[in-house]
Amino acid sequence: MNDKKEIARLEGVATESIYADGANGVMIRYTFEILRRFFDGGSILELGPAEGLLSEKLCELSSNVTLVDGSEHFCKMLRNDLPQAHIECCLFEDYEPAEKFDMIVMGHVLEHVIDPVSIIELAAKWLAPGGCIFAAVPNSRSIHRQAAVTMGLLEQEDSMSELDIRHGHRRVFNPETFRACFTMAGMTIDSFGGYWLKPVSNSQIEETWTSDMLNAFLHLGERYPDIAAENYVVARKKH
Repeated sequence: MNDKKEIARLEGVATESIYADGANGVMIRYTFEILRRFFDGGSILELGPAEGLLSEKLCELSSNVTLVDGSEHFCKMLRNDLPQAHIECCLFEDYEPAEKFDMIVMGHVLEHVIDPVSIIELAAKWLAPGGCIFAAVPNSRSIHRQAAVTMGLLEQEDSMSELDIRHGHRRVFNPETFRACFTMAGMTIDSFGGYWLKPVSNSQIEETWTSDMLNAFLHLGERYPDIAAENYVVARKKH
């Protein structure tokens, strides 16, 4: 991998980021509500914190939080906003932790990296005994993506949309390919689920939905993980 090229790519995405805005920001906060169900205390490592919307909540959950991001733009923001966290600015592949972690968080990370399986394998080495990885990704089988295929706006469910490209995504997982990454990395999946039953695009939601509607559909997605907009996995190393 060309580190300079990858860092330049990350900086380009970071300076144009709208990840924490609007409905997406509400979704990130809901991700925390899912994540906290699986946290048993101890240290947290978050990979790819971006603007730090989830990181802020993680710092309320633990007094020992480390954030690793390849974008200096994001890291400057994080150092200013979250001085209580330990922040490392480097590619994941170059990170060398001084400790093991009880939970490693990858919120919308695996769709960005070159090799998701190798990143999971690397992160598994950083887990403390009994620790877990919590990862969340967009689901290509989401209702709004299926509708986009039907309307001819996407060629297929896992095609890259304009928003995917702007976010710097390299792929869009479905539930099977997402879980397969952890299996291929030699991990055991403790929990799989979904959230956000999303029938239309973010911009349409932001134009017409109330906050109560958005929260209701975030919750309803937990009933239908296969077609929810977001999927998550909680995984541990095999004994």
